[in-house]
Amino acid sequence: MTAGIRRVAVVGGVRIPFCRSNTLYADLTNLDMQTAVLDGLVDKYGLEGVHIDEAVGGAVVTHSKDWNLAREAVIGSKLAPTTPGITMIQACGTSLQAAMGIAGKIALGEIECGIGFGSDTTSDAPIVFSKKFSKRLVSMTQRKGIWNKMKAFKGLSPRELAPLPPSVAEPRTGLNMGQHCELMAQRWHIAREDQDELAYKSHMNAAAAYRDGYMDDLLVPCTGVFRDNNLRDDIELEKMATLRTAFERSERGTLTAANSTPMTDGAAAVLLASEDWARERGLPILAYLTHYQTAANNFVDGDGLLMAPTIAVSKLIDRAGLTLQDFDFYEIHEAFAAQVLSTLAAWNDAEYCKEQLGKDQPLGEIDRDKMNVKGSSLAFGHPFAATGARIAAHTAKLLSEKGSGRALISICTAGGMGVAAIMEAA
Repeated sequence: MTAGIRRVAVVGGVRIPFCRSNTLYADLTNLDMQTAVLDGLVDKYGLEGVHIDEAVGGAVVTHSKDWNLAREAVIGSKLAPTTPGITMIQACGTSLQAAMGIAGKIALGEIECGIGFGSDTTSDAPIVFSKKFSKRLVSMTQRKGIWNKMKAFKGLSPRELAPLPPSVAEPRTGLNMGQHCELMAQRWHIAREDQDELAYKSHMNAAAAYRDGYMDDLLVPCTGVFRDNNLRDDIELEKMATLRTAFERSERGTLTAANSTPMTDGAAAVLLASEDWARERGLPILAYLTHYQTAANNFVDGDGLLMAPTIAVSKLIDRAGLTLQDFDFYEIHEAFAAQVLSTLAAWNDAEYCKEQLGKDQPLGEIDRDKMNVKGSSLAFGHPFAATGARIAAHTAKLLSEKGSGRALISICTAGGMGVAAIMEAA
């Protein structure tokens, strides 16, 4: 082990274009997309046949056969087959959490390099049968002879054949993420007009990033797709205002399809390394990953499912000796516009900061002109486990182009958790 703590370099990353589920990637699996994004990273940084100390990734919506997903993606890619593939999951924070674990090992000298990656597809969601019918199938496989096998289905009811649809509801509450976010919007009095404005700005910033060529080296084509198909550069606030609410049909409802992220397919990856490893290979160092934090709250008893990033960021900046205002960029994942606005409101609320964060004073406001300056998840889409790597690679490029400063990353996740990190320009 190397003596002392080493700096963790962010070399950069790539992603395949993100697509709304059941559209352009309808026939792709998580393995297909993860392999594609790893090969894109290999091509970008000349890593064909190169051993990477760890490749850590995962997906949220998976089949039982995907238990070894990260390793299979590595084997199918152009990386050296000696690269270990480690599968993990932390909902929407998966690939950022993967990068954080890699960073800790690089900092301690345990490894020299690693890839954090993730993907998700709800186009290829597993279809599960009832438990009773599943038991019949198992019983059939254990019997010998065709007639004995058929006896496993004696008394079969048509109801048993009905598949159980995939669910994104929280097991502890029975509410899905949008329903939970509606409760947050009501708690923090987040107006629909403000949500629509944030979503509109996300699309406008993302469209400008495409036009300016900013996205060119962050994307690798996949199956003939070159651009995110959720992005709307012709979006209009007037039309957004006419949409029906998506999760709450009463007059209290504020979340719509336009100010919420859609179900999305896609994959992303980010390469981290020690300074020596990167420089020996002539690879760029765009930024340094300096601090990171995971937190959770008691959302079951009403803390707000997507409010845990407020806690993670508070702990993070305390350890870094910084204030909430000490950043040049804020990359706050837009699961819903209401989630972002609730987070900003909570940081500026004295009672919340005292009771939930243990602060004598509120963390305060941020400069909104520094937030998601190239667009974020509302425009690009949100393949759950891919979002962290997307944001990490994007943030490193932002800092590299500026040439100085620091950025705050904040990601909310299912299960009442939050993942946050700080990057500094190289």
